[in-house]
Amino acid sequence: MSQAEVVGSRRSPLWTFGLLRSELTITFRRWRTLALLGVLAAVPVLVGIAVKIETSDGSSLGGGGGGGEGPAFITQITNNGLFLVFTALAATLPFFLPMAIGVVAGDAIAGEANAGTLRYLLVAPAGRTRLLLTKYATTMAFCLAATLVVAVSALTVGALLFPLGDLTTISGTRISFAEGLARALLIALVVAVSLIGVAALGLFVSTLTNSGIAAMATTVGLLITVQILDQIPQLHAIQPYFFSHYWLSFADLMREPVYWDDLIRNLGLQALYAIVFGSAAWARFTTKDITA
Repeated sequence: MSQAEVVGSRRSPLWTFGLLRSELTITFRRWRTLALLGVLAAVPVLVGIAVKIETSDGSSLGGGGGGGEGPAFITQITNNGLFLVFTALAATLPFFLPMAIGVVAGDAIAGEANAGTLRYLLVAPAGRTRLLLTKYATTMAFCLAATLVVAVSALTVGALLFPLGDLTTISGTRISFAEGLARALLIALVVAVSLIGVAALGLFVSTLTNSGIAAMATTVGLLITVQILDQIPQLHAIQPYFFSHYWLSFADLMREPVYWDDLIRNLGLQALYAIVFGSAAWARFTTKDITA
């Protein structure tokens, strides 16, 4: 077999699948990744126990935001444990979930450069575009896994500590437990997709430096900054363009009928961020001088 045939076979779809499988295996076997997933799984446990203790004397849980947004679900947990899924996702989405994604995405390229394995991967030959796409696909797989970990942990704790059954939507209508479970799964998927913009941003930052720690810190710092800016009333004109602005729109899936406007805006905004920062990451990485 000629050298060209060897290179061609290595660049076949099967070789690409092997590269993706290798990246997924490496990512999900890291202690850092397992620790992040462990922290995410612990959040629903803490929320569930706190609600159980607070209502142990038979009193109802006060508080909750208005307008049917995510945190308002907490007042319904004692009536139906399935609401713990919605509450946990609302509690982790503003910070814990994007922080975890930022760590994984920020380390994707910069971590390889810092470890001295980036040149080896490119010589393999993975090709810069293929390697970048594989890294992004791995990060998106982590988005889905992290979101499902929160949802499954919340569902388990909710079933153990609170009753399950038919539930009342934000609009006041009753739906069956099976339909509520289906909506919970759909909400988890929407939350995962809501993080693809953060994943692209983190990947772009990762191509700018050879330090994994610097890339992770920068990505997390940008996340915190955007979250703060999104709460300043004087910036209301530009806030709809922040990737986090419509994150809690997933609560509209618990209306009857479902309100799609903000959900569509959120998904469109995430797609825009993914395209812009994904393209920027590709432009930077394909022209970058790899020295490590």
